[in-house]
Amino acid sequence: MQFGSQHSSSIANCIARKTILACLLVLVISVTLSNAACFFQPLNPGTPDEEVTGCRDLDGELHEFGSRWRNADCYDCSCSETGMDCCSTLAIPVAYDEEKCVKILNKETCSYKVVEKDDHSKECLVTAEVGK
Repeated sequence: MQFGSQHSSSIANCIARKTILACLLVLVISVTLSNAACFFQPLNPGTPDEEVTGCRDLDGELHEFGSRWRNADCYDCSCSETGMDCCSTLAIPVAYDEEKCVKILNKETCSYKVVEKDDHSKECLVTAEVGK
């Protein structure tokens, strides 16, 4: 009986280790594929006598504190008293047949379409994206 319980215990330990390894693998893959591009631009107070009412984006446009917007490069941004925070909204295709296909960015919808180089009406299979 003692041998049987030791055998069951070692099988349970093996299953537990494999479960932990599987979870770690999923975590590593998730972190790798969720490569969202964000940046923070601290508030520039300007001159001492200038009242700061918001954040200036990379194009120089002023956005009021508490406001949110999407810029022309498909970044969702927000303005606070500490600065401007922006993150890309794009999911960039990375796993597709690059010899046969090309990715095309639609800036109006902030999305990529992967199509055949010779016939843009035919979409290509994409198996992985990064970002967003």
